[in-house]
Amino acid sequence: MEENLKKPSLGVSLAIVLFLFGCFVWQLITVGSPDVHMTLIFATVFAVVMLSVFTKTPLQLIEEGVIHGTKIATISMMILMFIGVMIPAWIAAGTIPSLIYYGVQIISPSVFLLTTTLVCSISCLATGTSWGTAATFGVALMGIGGGLGVDPAMTAGAIISGAIFGDKLSPISDTVNLSAASCEVNVFAHIKSVATATLPGYVLALVAAVFLGMKHSSGQINSEQVDTLLTALSTNFNVTPVYALISLIPMLLVVVLALRKFNALATIVISAMVGMLIAIVFQGYNIYDMMSYMNYGYVIETGNFDVDKLLNRGGLQSMMWTVSIGYLGLSYGGILEKTGVLDTLLFSAKAITSNARNLILTHMAAGIATIMLTASPYVSILIPGRMFIAGYDKLNIKRTVASRTCEHSGICIDPLLPWSLGAVYFSGVLGVSPLEYAPYTVLCWTVPVIAAFYAITGIFVWKEEPSAKGRENKKAAIKKEA
Repeated sequence: MEENLKKPSLGVSLAIVLFLFGCFVWQLITVGSPDVHMTLIFATVFAVVMLSVFTKTPLQLIEEGVIHGTKIATISMMILMFIGVMIPAWIAAGTIPSLIYYGVQIISPSVFLLTTTLVCSISCLATGTSWGTAATFGVALMGIGGGLGVDPAMTAGAIISGAIFGDKLSPISDTVNLSAASCEVNVFAHIKSVATATLPGYVLALVAAVFLGMKHSSGQINSEQVDTLLTALSTNFNVTPVYALISLIPMLLVVVLALRKFNALATIVISAMVGMLIAIVFQGYNIYDMMSYMNYGYVIETGNFDVDKLLNRGGLQSMMWTVSIGYLGLSYGGILEKTGVLDTLLFSAKAITSNARNLILTHMAAGIATIMLTASPYVSILIPGRMFIAGYDKLNIKRTVASRTCEHSGICIDPLLPWSLGAVYFSGVLGVSPLEYAPYTVLCWTVPVIAAFYAITGIFVWKEEPSAKGRENKKAAIKKEA
């Protein structure tokens, strides 16, 4: 059906996306709320009406777009739901309370943000998953930061900066392999190319962490408040060294299984179940308590407001607000992808890619626009990557420049958009909205700026070495583009 479908005109396509942008801008200016559910619904209805009236798009194809988008979302949203189940299991098992208890005693507030960035970087480099890093070390670090009196938005920003750094440079990262595959380059050559902008951005993120950490010197921390926190934790949980080590088993399971490339959803479920068993055996809970906690969130009244605020969280139901944004955003993106709106917009952009600077900047803009419209980092890699690869061949630019551009646009912006898959995930797991943590997610907004600077100046824009095979591939790519 799609082959015989009349593609929407540029005017119709622009009207659809500008309506969405207009709604978001109006909402941010007048309300300033990250609650974009109804905004996405209104934008979807407007897109359906425009496509039905001006392009005569059959409703069956629109429905296929919705199904396509939700199919992309399903596994990710299931992971998010089970992380909601896992968090209260970890709390009841003593995993998070133990990490907070010992973390606030070991980590200095002045270096907490720096430590957070480094820990999440190492974790993600080893496991290849920014989501797994946020769900394990990230959750624990949010609790430690709260105990030290660090702004949760700053902590979340440091966690995401570290996690995205590792995700962009780990050879077992899904986005790294997808970017390399979409541009048909070697994974390690791709990583070397990505590092040119990612490493400077990471250095800036570390500098920012040090600078922001100066606001939290040890002299500013209320030692009496910390002592009260430790007392409340030790009174309500078994945090003796032996039991603390036992309580770390659920977290270690996630790390080990991730390193072994075990299924992500199964890993989260196993960790949640093990946490539940530890809570029952070692912390004195019964199965009915755990079923309630894992569904509705952990609940405790310690008499200490700060402890209650740190630990009363999680649960399957707490993730439903976030899950619904994920489904709505990806349904909207699926409609635009299946009905040809994205093709129309991206093909129109190819007309201005006559030189390396324009090509890379247009590719970046297309990646950012794609993730803004589809809410999917994977789609923002695949569609612009395949769309512009012939342009790189035509200008004799190495394909590793194309593959890194896939990473420097959509992937970096992903955690910053309230409706995108990454932002939905991070905000749901860390409990901080993208509008709050975005200013502190230094790596995510500095890397695209550095990449754009390289494009404008020509730095690290490598040319392909001429060869018979290269000339043959170039001719084939140009012929295919024509």
